[in-house]
Amino acid sequence: MPPTLASLVHHSALKLTVRAGRERLDTPVRWVHASELTDPVPYMEGGELLLITALKLDAEDADAMRRYVQRLVGAGVAGLGFAVGVHYEKIPDALADAAAEEGLPLLEVPRRTPFLAISKAVSAAIAADQYRAVTAGFAAQRELTRQALSDGPEGLLSALASQVDGWAALYDASGAVVATAPEWAGRRAARIIEDVERLRDRPAPASSVVGGGPADGTDGTDGEDRIELHSLGTGRRSRGALAVGTASALGTAERYAVHSAIALLTLVTERSRSLYAAEQRIGAAVLRMLLAGQPDHARGVAGDLYGGLLDAPYRMMLAEAASASAGRARARGGADADSDGADPDGVEAASVVLAEAGGDLVGGFVEVAEAAAARSGEAVLIVPDGERRLVVLAADGGAVVTACTRYAHTVGIARSGSEQGTDEDELVVGVSAPAGPVAAGAAYKQAEQALSVARRRGRVLVEHEEVATGSVVPLLADDAVRAFADGLLRALREHDATGRGDLVASLRAWLSRHGQWDAAAADLGVHRHTLRYRMRRVEEILGRSLDDPDVRMELWLALKATAAVTASAGE
Repeated sequence: MPPTLASLVHHSALKLTVRAGRERLDTPVRWVHASELTDPVPYMEGGELLLITALKLDAEDADAMRRYVQRLVGAGVAGLGFAVGVHYEKIPDALADAAAEEGLPLLEVPRRTPFLAISKAVSAAIAADQYRAVTAGFAAQRELTRQALSDGPEGLLSALASQVDGWAALYDASGAVVATAPEWAGRRAARIIEDVERLRDRPAPASSVVGGGPADGTDGTDGEDRIELHSLGTGRRSRGALAVGTASALGTAERYAVHSAIALLTLVTERSRSLYAAEQRIGAAVLRMLLAGQPDHARGVAGDLYGGLLDAPYRMMLAEAASASAGRARARGGADADSDGADPDGVEAASVVLAEAGGDLVGGFVEVAEAAAARSGEAVLIVPDGERRLVVLAADGGAVVTACTRYAHTVGIARSGSEQGTDEDELVVGVSAPAGPVAAGAAYKQAEQALSVARRRGRVLVEHEEVATGSVVPLLADDAVRAFADGLLRALREHDATGRGDLVASLRAWLSRHGQWDAAAADLGVHRHTLRYRMRRVEEILGRSLDDPDVRMELWLALKATAAVTASAGE
């Protein structure tokens, strides 16, 4: 406890006497200040014991003393010490009455007690209090460390709640509650998730103070409390958050305990770079063995770290950063498939996700996967595959796959809701069908195929099951395919431009009718001999035989590709 006016009055060496404000002697004293100014308020911070001899005060003027005392009270002065036997033999009644009216503690300082003695007494008491706080803080640090080593974050939170006489909660990088202490704090922690999310948006380290809980205590607590939020982690982005709720502001010892908890939880949530690098090397080795067709060796290397992942069907996901300009050049209709049914509120919420990712959507994808794995206890294998690609192995139907799919969907909504593109890279993800350890190579190939389709269709995420569904036409939305189609049909279009016959339309009708002359001629409204003549002209101009099925296939795909471009331009 810091020194109070009461502790100074009871100090046997000071011989101080209370003349007014006895009911406020429990007021803490932050410092001692001596001043003979008629208005010392501009030089006060509040909480001081002001010592005077009334050298420049008309201490017998009742109105002047009333105004003087009121200014001191307004400035938060803890008390007033008056030295008798210097300019006045006793405290003037005008000053004593004014202090009594305002409730300001007034202490009589005997002549034999120098002001320096009072200053030394307060300084010594403050130093002793700080020493006790530091000692208590170190003891709390040892206890928190012991709990963290023995019982993990849950034990640490329990010890912290006991140290601060309040409650504590731990949140992961996504803002979800991981653990609380005591148990009733779960409801309180859930109420401030929005505050935690706002804290997450600020550069780390960050902290804030908020209020939480109903004042009537209907949630099982004693009512409104003071909640401190602190981000966890050492990087640019927060790896989690700690909430500490107390009935009042934290003292020095409690502050030491909170800071120790932040450091320990950061060590728990932010794995060391060497450990993370070691895990990545193990993961890379496991993946290489799986792709090489050595599942037994892979299982042996995986051990407890990834072994559980290989005991059940998993999904292999390939995530990469694709060029934004290339993505915008592809058909927009495919991109919108990621956001079917998206409402304006969903677009706005998704835009927030993009802003939180800071342009690093692949990094955000990794954080979502790791956070989902941490919450669910699932194993997840994340291995870099080149500079811009990641391979992710996660349990089929598990929390990680669900979270990653939801994240990709959210990115798709934000992309479709953006009025204009940016130069930042875009996320593209391909997901394999469920597979086991012996089919890792096939799963990787499936994920690559899905990734390729996602690129071509302008989609954020494509699952392999989707590759075999729908039409092949969207796959033609590629610059190379369009260039091939334009080159193949250019001579026919140039012929038609001279007004010498509609060869392109005739070719389309003939191919769509599988070479049936009468049906195709009827569609065109011409005689079948006219159509036969036009098809001979097509062969002559192209230098190819329509009897060749490969030629017919190439011409049909060229017509479909150019038709898709024309339709897109018309929209």
